[in-house]
Formats: sequence, C-alpha cells, structure tokens
Amino acid sequence: MIAETICSAVSAAGLGIAAVSAYRKRFLTAARLAAYSLVPVGLVLTGVVGWAADTAFSLKAWVGFGVLGAAWLIFLGTRAVERRSGGTRKERKAAKAARREAVAPGASVPSLGQGARPAAAEPAAKPRSAAPAEDFSDIEAILKKHGI
Repeated sequence: MIAETICSAVSAAGLGIAAVSAYRKRFLTAARLAAYSLVPVGLVLTGVVGWAADTAFSLKAWVGFGVLGAAWLIFLGTRAVERRSGGTRKERKAAKAARREAVAPGASVPSLGQGARPAAAEPAAKPRSAAPAEDFSDIEAILKKHGI
C-alpha cells in the first residue's frame, strides 16, 4: 500500500515537471519527462511493485539471492584459476605441441615461412633521379643548422 502511494506521488511530481517544461516550450523534454513519470504507475498497475515488495521482505528470497551470489563467486574463482593455469588439460597439451612445431629442431631462430627472403637475394634498387636528392639537400641543410 505504501509502495503504491509513493509511486503515484513520484508520477504526479514527474507529470508536474513535464507540464512546466511544456510551458517553457521544451516539448521534447516534456514528452520524455512524461514518459518517465508514467513508468511507476505502470509498474504498480501490472503488479510488479507488489511482487518486488513481497520479495524484498521474504527471508526465502534473500536466502535464494545468497545462494545465487555464492554460485557466482565460485564460478568467478574457477575462471580465475583456469586462466592462471593456462586452461584445461587438453588446451595445455595443444599449446605445448604448437610451441614445439613453431621452431624447426635445428634452427636457431624461428622459420619465417615462404614469404621471407634473405636480403642478398633481393634485386638491386634502381638509381633515383637527381630531383629527389635536391629536395633532401634542403632538409639536410636544416638538420645541420640545428646540429642534428
């Protein structure tokens, strides 16, 4: 009974503020305030407020929330341990096998695959025209002036 009265008062106050906003020509704000202020009355009429009040004062409901909280904490604890240890046993075995296959047995560095070539195998670069070198001479002069 008290919850319904409080919700009705909150809705009436919200509708009053919406009316003031509409008077000040802020119609979009007034419409939003009216929508928000009608929510508590709608919750009372659907019975959600009565159910919430019955749940809030029920010892059985609070024990249920405690059990759900304990289950959540256990779940989080097991996830933290799993992440720290590197996952399940199968995942650890797969990761160990992947590490062994990443480097060839006699190699000192990891193989880079087919896309990589040694630097000596690359063709020699073509000489560039003189025009870009002139552009860099200006930059070199500026750097020398600043002692770089």
